[in-house]
Amino acid sequence: MSGSAGGQGVPGAWLAQSPKPGRIAAYLGLAALGALVGVAGSLVQGAWFPGGLVLALLATTGLFYGSLRATGTQLGVLAPAVGWLLAIVLLSIGRPEGDGVFSAGVGPLVFMLGGMALAVMCATMSRPARPGGGSGRLGK
Repeated sequence: MSGSAGGQGVPGAWLAQSPKPGRIAAYLGLAALGALVGVAGSLVQGAWFPGGLVLALLATTGLFYGSLRATGTQLGVLAPAVGWLLAIVLLSIGRPEGDGVFSAGVGPLVFMLGGMALAVMCATMSRPARPGGGSGRLGK
């Protein structure tokens, strides 16, 4: 194996490097976008059942898959998934007066569990091939 500068080509070498400000800003933006999609999906899935539920899950899928394609990393899926999950959990807690965004029923449950399953599926998908990349085999 070749010892290239900066640990390029070594699995996990990015963990030892200091994070770049642009990448941090992108992940924070994706987390905020995840929270926005979570709030919008929570409102839509309850308002227009079952079509709103399908629309909310499609938007969630688009966010998670789009962030995977945009960043090319599993962390790119994790950032919006954390924002999405925080938003829907905070909305599902309700208030002491008994008010809450989520109603009792199967719709909110399918939205929460389906969204989490979509995040896991997108995070475990194979990453897109890099242009100009080699064969992917070590030592070649």
